[in-house]
Amino acid sequence: MKVEALLFGGVAAFFAGAAALYGWWSADPAGTAALAVAFLMATLVSFFCAMQYRRKGRRPQDRLDAEVADGSGPLEFFPPQSSWPLITALGFAVVCTGVVYGLWLFLIGVGVLARGVLGMVFQYADRGADGAE
Repeated sequence: MKVEALLFGGVAAFFAGAAALYGWWSADPAGTAALAVAFLMATLVSFFCAMQYRRKGRRPQDRLDAEVADGSGPLEFFPPQSSWPLITALGFAVVCTGVVYGLWLFLIGVGVLARGVLGMVFQYADRGADGAE
């Protein structure tokens, strides 16, 4: 993940420089905001990759002397089924509709969206607490 972190760090630096120059030369707030958001997104991905590298170390894909068998075994935990993504999507749709139709519908959508996100985050929070995966 170290290479990916450096790659996205370079992308983030490019967007930071582009946002600064574009904001200075054009005085266009919309384009400057879009470039600033692109900088923040690239920074987030770079930070995630750097933390994964720090936490898990080098992967077999990162080593020149690695064998194919080094990458075998379980990768991660993937949930088999969940209704929370559907509830989250419904909440987001209601939030977007609430922007058009009124604050009351927007607030209902925020509640549904928050419940969906919290459900996804904490659905498997106790997984592995008993020592078994």
